[in-house]
Amino acid sequence: MIARPPRLAARRRQRGVALITAVLMVALATMLAVDVSFRGALDQRRSATLFALDQSLEIALGAEAWAADFLKQDLQESQTDHLGEMWARPLPPLPIDGGTVEGRLEDLQGRFNVNNLIHADGTTNDDAVKQLERILAVLEIEPTWAAAIADWIDQDAQPGFPDGAEDSVYTGQAPPHLTANMPVTRVSELMVLPGFGAERYLRLRPYLAALPVGTKLNVCTAPGIVLDALSEGTREFGLDAEDLLKRRKDACFPSLEELRGALGDETYNEVKDSLTESSGYFRATVWVTIGTTQFTLYSLLARGGAGSIRPVLRSFGSE
Repeated sequence: MIARPPRLAARRRQRGVALITAVLMVALATMLAVDVSFRGALDQRRSATLFALDQSLEIALGAEAWAADFLKQDLQESQTDHLGEMWARPLPPLPIDGGTVEGRLEDLQGRFNVNNLIHADGTTNDDAVKQLERILAVLEIEPTWAAAIADWIDQDAQPGFPDGAEDSVYTGQAPPHLTANMPVTRVSELMVLPGFGAERYLRLRPYLAALPVGTKLNVCTAPGIVLDALSEGTREFGLDAEDLLKRRKDACFPSLEELRGALGDETYNEVKDSLTESSGYFRATVWVTIGTTQFTLYSLLARGGAGSIRPVLRSFGSE
């Protein structure tokens, strides 16, 4: 067997090392190039998204101002607020630069005001608690939650009997906390009630609002379930939701006089001070889509007697 010269073997080893080194350098260079390209694309996408969000916010605020103008004009044309008026019609998707904008207005005074579970002095309003119990029962939710919600809002530290819940219950939660003992600003605060859960909340949410204490219920826009809850045993308006919507296409229904006939004079006189045919609180919901960016604005609008409109509360993305 002929042995290879030492120098030839050494050269081959050197060429092998050089080849491996070159391959590693190419691999490292490729990785660096890919990383730089990825970071650049990510920064570009992030910048485009932030720009689209800023643009969406300005467009949404413009739509909010448009909604406020609708409400101002409506007050000049009508002293009642019902679902047959222009403000109640959803705004269909309108084209904007690179996307669309759409929205709607909802009368929040057509819902049961959670903060009416207490009086102006912070004490529990037993009549309102009974109304909420009746709403819960129709929705197949345990009526006992009404007392727990009232205890979350009222100013005292004594749990309502037998289903109330005060600090002694909430301090045992994880994490522990105290009751609010004040009116809520969002209905979603009810999610803090121990064991209430998302399922109950989603069922109840369409019928609730969080407005100042003492805000009246607009009978022209209230769901049938809420109207029926004004008295024990009434099932005149909640049985056929489609029929109720049809009768509201052009006018207020039921009017206060029609509601008096349904409830009876005695019951009507007990609740009449909490009822109205006009509203001062509306929620504007605006959806803006620009490219792949979607933005949602929720605005609580308060309308004064002189027609002035002011945003009371805004939230982005979720109610």
